[in-house]
Amino acid sequence: MKKFTVAAVVVSLIATPALAQGRRGPGEDKKTEKKPQVDEKAYKAALDRIPEPKEKYDPWSIAKPAEPAKKPK
Repeated sequence: MKKFTVAAVVVSLIATPALAQGRRGPGEDKKTEKKPQVDEKAYKAALDRIPEPKEKYDPWSIAKPAEPAKKPK
């Protein structure tokens, strides 16, 4: 009987975290998150405030030379 009790306790301790992950409380299924509404005017105004870069960005500038080496013929 003692072995059965110990085995039952061990199984219940192992299964408890697994049950907690899948369990939902009452009202959580119907709960919806309110998303903030996007203000298009403010968004476009913010994009217009971003300055234009003077030079085009080259992500490979470190890996390759700026000007290709010319081979003599």
